[in-house]
Amino acid sequence: MTMEAQLVLKVDNAAARRLFLHKHALLETPTGPSKGEDLLNLIHRIGFVQVDSINTVERAHHMILWSRRQSYRPKHLQKLLESDRTLFEHWTHDASIIPTEFFPYWHYRFQKSAESLQSRWKVWRGAEYQEKLNLILRHIEANGPAGTSDVGKDEKRSKGGWWEWNPSKTALEYLWRTGQISVSRRENFQKLYDLTERVIPAAHLTAKPSHEETIAWVCNSAIDRLGFATPSEIAAYWDKLDLADVKAWCEQALRRQELITVEIQPAQDAKPKLCLARPHIEDDLQSLDAPSQRIRILSPFDPALRDRKRAEFLFNFNYRIEIFVPEAKRQYGYYVFPVMEGDKLIGRIDIKRDKASNALAVRRFWPEPGIRMGKGRQQRLEAELERCTQFAGCSDLQFQPGWQG
Repeated sequence: MTMEAQLVLKVDNAAARRLFLHKHALLETPTGPSKGEDLLNLIHRIGFVQVDSINTVERAHHMILWSRRQSYRPKHLQKLLESDRTLFEHWTHDASIIPTEFFPYWHYRFQKSAESLQSRWKVWRGAEYQEKLNLILRHIEANGPAGTSDVGKDEKRSKGGWWEWNPSKTALEYLWRTGQISVSRRENFQKLYDLTERVIPAAHLTAKPSHEETIAWVCNSAIDRLGFATPSEIAAYWDKLDLADVKAWCEQALRRQELITVEIQPAQDAKPKLCLARPHIEDDLQSLDAPSQRIRILSPFDPALRDRKRAEFLFNFNYRIEIFVPEAKRQYGYYVFPVMEGDKLIGRIDIKRDKASNALAVRRFWPEPGIRMGKGRQQRLEAELERCTQFAGCSDLQFQPGWQG
């Protein structure tokens, strides 16, 4: 049974955007409680929160949560991660913070990582890092959480990137990616690892779903957080499974009538896209509230934007991070933030916390084609910048000359 044979519904672009943003908690006003169980439920709803080291205003995971609940502060997340252990840190498409409830479904990733990394990293780093594995495990078992500064002290250290990891750093990363150690906490953003059984609560540690159960969970949880998706988009959401396994699950779900085929209309002049969705999608679309017209500043790593092709299809918003682009060749800037109003992406903004003046410096704003910055929209943008100033812990908001593009 093919996707085309089950075509039942055409979804216009505005409706598709609203459903997608609702799934990502970006349709409603960003107010409400933002700690404890409420914060955990928010992360459960969006699936994961990507972690990134760049900190021009605040780190990505904090920006992601603040854009949805503007009473959020970093200490709220720290408690869930380091005290309550209801969240853990591991890999999706990148390093992310994930509900610990999902941990059992990471055993398959651990197994696949062990199989692939042993051969690839032996070529990359040689066998020396493998000789460190048991030494590091014994060190952590005896001494508690350890980071890169605690192991391999006699090894040559480099300030370079991942390609220059010393053997002990490589071993730590291998043990983490294969599930033998877990991130216990971070100090100055540096990971400290402990034995996994000391970090993950026993109820989640011992459960080991089968491969078939893992496939079903991955696919179901992805489609429920995307609202509609192609098999490739389902596979990419958690980035855990082979595409062939996902396609096979989708075909079975279609036959069981757990999914239907829908045709999603693009935001730009492009072909519509056939996607899979739950049979009740039409009811879901009709029940959605109108989007909040609140302007919000999003992290470049926001879960709603991580699939750049999907963002371009739904919003006609072409976004690329230019941190690795030479300055003279950048179209916008080193690290610019997407700006959302309602269910549209209306521009991008270059803002940065200036440590010397403790001000949030607004360097430049580029509206998207067709977006006019009338008085009301201008006021809403400036109000959001004031809120961002408070969130970043800055004492002042400074607009640089010519900041409006």
